[in-house]
Amino acid sequence: MPDDPQAAEPLVGAALGRSLAEEDPEIFATIRRETEKQAHKLVLIASENYASEAVLSACASVMSNKYAEGYPGRRYYGGCEFVDQAETLAIERAKALFGAEHANVQPHSGTQANMGVYFAAVQPGDTILGMELPHGGHLSHGHKLNFSGQLYNVVSYGVDKETELLDYEQMAAQAEEHRPKLIVVGASAYPRTIDFARVRAIADAVGARVMADIAHPAGLVAAGLFPNPCEHIQYVTSTTHKTLRGPRGGLILCKEEHAKEIDRKVFPGAQGGPFMHLIAAKAVCFREAATPGFKAYAAQIIANAKALAAALTERGWRIVSGGTDSHIVLVDVGAGGLTGKDGETWLDAAGMIVNKNTIPFDPNPPLVTSGLRLGTAAVASRGMKEPEMARIADWIHRVLESKGDEAAGVTVRAEVDELCAGFPIYDWRLAEMGEVG
Repeated sequence: MPDDPQAAEPLVGAALGRSLAEEDPEIFATIRRETEKQAHKLVLIASENYASEAVLSACASVMSNKYAEGYPGRRYYGGCEFVDQAETLAIERAKALFGAEHANVQPHSGTQANMGVYFAAVQPGDTILGMELPHGGHLSHGHKLNFSGQLYNVVSYGVDKETELLDYEQMAAQAEEHRPKLIVVGASAYPRTIDFARVRAIADAVGARVMADIAHPAGLVAAGLFPNPCEHIQYVTSTTHKTLRGPRGGLILCKEEHAKEIDRKVFPGAQGGPFMHLIAAKAVCFREAATPGFKAYAAQIIANAKALAAALTERGWRIVSGGTDSHIVLVDVGAGGLTGKDGETWLDAAGMIVNKNTIPFDPNPPLVTSGLRLGTAAVASRGMKEPEMARIADWIHRVLESKGDEAAGVTVRAEVDELCAGFPIYDWRLAEMGEVG
């Protein structure tokens, strides 16, 4: 225990009101530094965003104290009248936002949302057809190290080698040959739209169901700027913290005929007590996403991604699939003789946070990679537009072309600092926290 006079006092009553800085200065300092990083660096990771103050307030609310196993009106704990209200609002808002017949807002993550669907739609040992991870899929779509690859017989499809676009003919051929019970569509590093109606037709031809994982483009779907799988697909899963700009968590949308089974497989099938503070925050983000302002924001995400891809192309960098329809820009740095691992390190030193990523038919292993995955959701949240994307593309080019030269990185970092100062975020939080050693 720390040498603190307060440590001898019982942590009850008024003592529970001590601030984080008073109670745990080490964690306070860590959070303060993370806040400073997010404010003073360019967040270009495609799966990250800045949640609003309203969402963050709900995340930090006393809803965190409440146990509420079960569903609204059917709880295993007493005293759930207000968390019932919050979860009902989240459910109804999610249904309205996506045009879904049923919504389950309890999954703790996107992977647990996927788990709920798998448990409802297939049995261990059944065949599922999912997108290959190096081609843009996700671990939970059947990777051998994930539960999905361990419980089910997984067959993979990918993209066409020439166009790097989703190969629907290969998907259909794989479905016809292997007769899967479930086809999983959606990706974590595929920048293009998906023809959900065509996938449903492929599945219907072999008697399979479909799960669409829209964790990445969910905010674009909500804004009507990306195809909506709810119109065609039995099960739709998502996270709530990427382009949807909500708290970290998962979501399942489905047809009414599958509602009872989905709910049963989420609770008690896959998890116990729901995180009521995050469900309240999900309700807030669904409300925000239904506004005209959010639609304008989503449109700017896509415009920024297209501008960033075009500017990088002009500077000689190859963009996987030739462009983007979403918030994702996948850059083939291997074509320039570099690795994603080095690029990620060099750009971070210059004030730009990105992630290394495999690209289709990548000759490098997953911890090295030939690609960099960039995303524009967070910079759009700061208010940045196409002119800023041209500047960011130029900085990326300068850093990569210099092969991580320290002087080049320092020069770019100063310019990044200047740009971030012109598009402030979370400044009041930093001011309230003060300086830390």
